[in-house]
Amino acid sequence: MENFKLKVFRYDPETDAEPRYEEFTVTYREGMTVLEALLSVLEKQDSSLAFRYSCREAICGSCAMYISGAYVLACRVQVKDALEGDTVTVSPLPHMKVVKDLVVDMSKFWENYERVKPWIINDGPAPERERRQSPADRAKYNKEIDCILCGGCFAACPSGANNEEYLGAHALVWANRFFVDSRDTAKKERLELTATEYGVFRCHTVFNCVEACPKHINQTEAIQNLKKAAMAYRLGLTKY
Repeated sequence: MENFKLKVFRYDPETDAEPRYEEFTVTYREGMTVLEALLSVLEKQDSSLAFRYSCREAICGSCAMYISGAYVLACRVQVKDALEGDTVTVSPLPHMKVVKDLVVDMSKFWENYERVKPWIINDGPAPERERRQSPADRAKYNKEIDCILCGGCFAACPSGANNEEYLGAHALVWANRFFVDSRDTAKKERLELTATEYGVFRCHTVFNCVEACPKHINQTEAIQNLKKAAMAYRLGLTKY
C-alpha cells in the first residue's frame, strides 16, 4: 500500500455553519500510526488542522479520538489496523463540545474528576517520614492507577451523554482508587460524594467504558465496588 485516505472531521464553531469531513491522501509507511498520519497532514497539507497530542507513547492520553468506529489513542493505533477499505476516519470524542476539529472541551471532564477529591485524605497525625502500606493493600488499586485520564470512557458512556451531571467512569474509578486505599480515612465522605443519582447509581453497567479504555481498566467493576459499599453503608451494615 503506497497511499491511503484520511477522512478527518473538520469544524470551527467560530467560522463554520456545520461540521464536515475532509479527505486527505497520505503516503503510507510500515508501522505508521494515525497520529503520524495526522501530523503528516498538518505539516504537508493543512497547517490549520487542530488536534491534541503530547507524549506519543500512550501515556498522556491527550490524543484520545474516535477512529474508524473505536475509542482509541491516535498515537497507539496503527493505520493498517484502522483502515476501512482504503480509508481511516478520524472524529473527535463524541458527546463533547468541539473547540475546533478534533479538539474537544474537556472542562466538564476535569470538573467531575475534581469533584471526587482524587487525593489521599487522612485526618491522623502526619507521619515522620511516610504512610506505610503493605503489598496486599497496595494491590487493591493496581489497575485504577493505570488510568491516564484520556477521556475515552467519559465520551463512550451513554449515561453521561444523556446527563452531563453524571460524574463519569473516570471520576468514579479514581474515587474507588482512594476509597480502597488503606491510608485514606475519608471513606464516609467518598461514599457521600459518589453514592448519588449522578454518581454510582447513574451507571447502567453498559460496559462501554471498559471497551473504550486503552489501559484495560475495568471501570464497571470499580463502580460496582463503590455501589456495594454504599448500599452496605446506607443499610447500616458498615460504619465509617
